[in-house]
Amino acid sequence: MNTNEKYKLAEEVIAHALKNGAQQASVGIDESRSNDIEIRNSQIDRLTESNRSGLTLRLYVDKKYSAHSTNRLRKADLLKFTEEAIAATRFLAEDEFRSLPDPELYYKGGSADLKIYDPAVDAIEPKTKVELAMAVHDEAYGRDDRIISVSSFYSDSVSNGVYVTSNGFKGESHGTDVSLVATVSVKSDTGRPSDYWYESSLFFNTLERTGIGKKALERALKKIGPRKIKSGRYPMLLENRVAASLLSPVFNALQGYSIYLKQSFLAGKEGKQIASAILNVTDDPALPSEPGSRLFDDEGLAAVKRPVIENGILRNFYIDTYYGKKLGMKPTSGSSSNVIFRYGDKNLEGMVSSIKKGILVTGFNGGNCNGSTGDFSYGIEGFYIENGTILHPVNEMNISGNMNDLWLRLLETGNDYRKSSVVKVPSLLIDTVDFSGI
Repeated sequence: MNTNEKYKLAEEVIAHALKNGAQQASVGIDESRSNDIEIRNSQIDRLTESNRSGLTLRLYVDKKYSAHSTNRLRKADLLKFTEEAIAATRFLAEDEFRSLPDPELYYKGGSADLKIYDPAVDAIEPKTKVELAMAVHDEAYGRDDRIISVSSFYSDSVSNGVYVTSNGFKGESHGTDVSLVATVSVKSDTGRPSDYWYESSLFFNTLERTGIGKKALERALKKIGPRKIKSGRYPMLLENRVAASLLSPVFNALQGYSIYLKQSFLAGKEGKQIASAILNVTDDPALPSEPGSRLFDDEGLAAVKRPVIENGILRNFYIDTYYGKKLGMKPTSGSSSNVIFRYGDKNLEGMVSSIKKGILVTGFNGGNCNGSTGDFSYGIEGFYIENGTILHPVNEMNISGNMNDLWLRLLETGNDYRKSSVVKVPSLLIDTVDFSGI
C-alpha cells in the first residue's frame, strides 16, 4: 500500500466514524519490515523476517475515549470494525479531558527532509546480512582459550506510515535502522563474566562493521577476577553506555502522567535547580540523520527544539494533550526526540586519570527508583580506580541515594557520547556516591 492509498483509507475510516456518532477520530496506518539473524558459536541459530501492517483507530465519542487496532486493512472490514469500536466506546466512562490536540499545535508541513530513511536497507541481500553477522562473530570466536560462547546479531528495519485526524492533521513518517551486536561470555574462577558491544546506524553504508566482536571480547576478559571493596562514599564515573540508565528516572519524572499520578520527584520544580550547573540537556528533533529526529510526535504536535535542563535548572516537562488538560499545562510533547547533552573536554580515559580513588560503573544489575521520592538502590558492576589507574573489576556492590541529591553533585561531563544513540549522553563523573559491598 503506497502513501496515497494509506491516506485515502485513513480518511474513509475517519469519515465513517464521524458518520456513526464519533465527534472526533484519528487513524494511523503503519507498515514495517524487519530482519534478525543470530550466529552462535559459528552456527546460524536464528533467522527471522517479519512484515507487519496495521491500523490504529482512536475514537472520541460523547466524552468517552478508546483506541482500537487491527491488521485487517480491507475497506469493508474496517468500516465494520469502526462501527463495532464506536459501539464498544459507548460503554466506557466519560472523561472530559479526552480530545484531539488544538489544531494550532499541529505540524503544518514545509520542513526540510530529516534524512532518516535509507532505501538501500530494503535491498540488502540475505547473504550479505549473514556475512556481516558472521564477520562480527569471527572477530571473537576462538581468539582466547577462556571463551565459553560467542553470539553475534544482525538486525535491520524499515518502517513507514501515515497519521490523520478529524480536525485537520495529515502527516507521514518513515525510517530505517541497521545494527550489529556481539556478546561474549568467558570462564573464570569466580563465574562466567560476559559483555557486549554494538554499532547501529540509520544508513547501511555508514554502519561501523569492524571491531565489534573484538571489543565485546576485550570487555568480557577485563571482568575476570572481580573483587569487592570496602563500603563507603566514592566518586562515581558512569560510562557513557550506561549513563542513560541512571538518568531514566529523571526523564520518567518529567512525564505528564508521572506528575498527575504523583509519581514524579520533579513535580513543581520547573524553573528550579535540580542538578549541577554543568548539566545542560536539550531535546532537538530537527537534527539531520539522527535516530530520534522527527517532524511531529505521535499526536501530530509539531516537533520543536526545547531546553530540558539549562545550567542545572529544569525548563520543560514532557506534556501530551491529555495530561496537559488535566494538569492545566501547555502541551509540549509526551515523548522525547534526540536528547542532547552539553559535552566536556575529556574522554573516558582522561576522566579516569583525574580520579584519586573511585569507581567506574559499566553496568547495572537490578534495583529500582521510587518515582515519588527519588530514592534509589541499584546493583552495579565496574572497576576500581586508584591514582588515575584502573586496578581491578568490582561487582556485587550497590549504590544508593536520592535522585534529587545525586545530580546536584555532578562534577564533570565527558566528550565521548555514542553517535548512534538517541540519548547522546557522555560519560559522567559524580562526586561521592554511597557504595555498599563488604
